[in-house]
Amino acid sequence: MSIDPSVAHTSRVYDYLLGGTNHFAVDREVAAHAFAAYPGGLDGARADARANRAFLRRAVRFLAGEVGLRQFLDIGSGIPDSANTHQLAQELAPAARVVYVDNDAMVLAHAHALLAGSPAGAAAFALGDLRRPDAVLAQAAATLDLSRPVGLLLIGVLHVVPDADDPQRCVAHLVDALAPGSHVVISHMTVEPVDGADLAAVGSRLDERMHASNPPALRDRAGVAAFLSGLELVDPGLVAVPDWRPDGDATAGDRPTPLLPGGQPPVRTRAIQRAIVASSVGCARPARAAATSSAPMRATRSASSASV
Repeated sequence: MSIDPSVAHTSRVYDYLLGGTNHFAVDREVAAHAFAAYPGGLDGARADARANRAFLRRAVRFLAGEVGLRQFLDIGSGIPDSANTHQLAQELAPAARVVYVDNDAMVLAHAHALLAGSPAGAAAFALGDLRRPDAVLAQAAATLDLSRPVGLLLIGVLHVVPDADDPQRCVAHLVDALAPGSHVVISHMTVEPVDGADLAAVGSRLDERMHASNPPALRDRAGVAAFLSGLELVDPGLVAVPDWRPDGDATAGDRPTPLLPGGQPPVRTRAIQRAIVASSVGCARPARAAATSSAPMRATRSASSASV
């Protein structure tokens, strides 16, 4: 897969909003055009991108610490920054194992930064797509023991998967493959008006420039909640990202944000996992998580390229 510097990609736009350097002029142009209609303009979008990243940090630390998970599948992981999932998890659990999945060749080009971690654990990168869950699971199984609990991270990826691709089916397929005690973490941009701004206009502007590559799929609160069907939310449930278990990191300040997180365990017959979710972000877990989520994972180290 080659990198086309003339076509914008979500991961590079996000990198630009976070203050990174791995993006092209087209990504900056798309961001400036689309987020001019965002609450607070481009600066507001940058603040919420940082808030979304802070949510990821809190969610991973919650799962690795309080819940006791030792395996993570991060789909739509994006370009690496200074605090990636394996680094966060391995701070608390050196034997944690993480698989990153993304469909952007730019992320693949920087995958080496995702693969350096604790000698006791493992980190691998797979070039893949949420819309092909069977392939994702097959690649993840090279590094993760899917018979044990997993933290499934879907941070800021579902709002670029349109309904035509049936993302609810894809998420349900992934969830059904997870062991009891697993948790699902979701962040999703909402289309509901925030602070007088019309988020639908942001979606339209993104669609103008990215329809062929990453068409936006902003959803209302009910649309985000639909991804958590059968899951039991982790407190405080579906809320704005800065409000999900804040830890004093005032990344976004007190301004309203269209990003939501939440958490919930499934109440299906198999009671597989719980979810954490927010208006743009969330996390969930299964009803039987208490009995299984703290079980230690197999700590045998494997080659980081095993699932690539």
